[in-house]
Amino acid sequence: MSAEMDALVAAATQKLEALEAALYGLKQVRGRHTTDDGSVSVEVDSDGALVALSLSESITSRSPVEVGQAIIWACQQAAQDAGEQRSKVVSELNSTFVAPQSGIVAGRAE
Repeated sequence: MSAEMDALVAAATQKLEALEAALYGLKQVRGRHTTDDGSVSVEVDSDGALVALSLSESITSRSPVEVGQAIIWACQQAAQDAGEQRSKVVSELNSTFVAPQSGIVAGRAE
């Protein structure tokens, strides 16, 4: 009985550590994108919120509409990057919660 309890505690501890690692990983996610011409660089957090914006001096030769479109497009690309990173973190977390093989429950055959 003690061995079973130790196994349950170990499994719960492993899952807790995986959850903590996932939370930390999600906080570290940053999506980044720079336009091909280098005029706009953006960084977004794991939620896709803009946290950094850099514009080159060459952007001043564009119309306000073009500047706005370039910023929005760069943000969309960065948010996609952040989403891919988030997916990797969640996928790693999900792999630790895979159900045991059928017929095996808490280390014993059913």
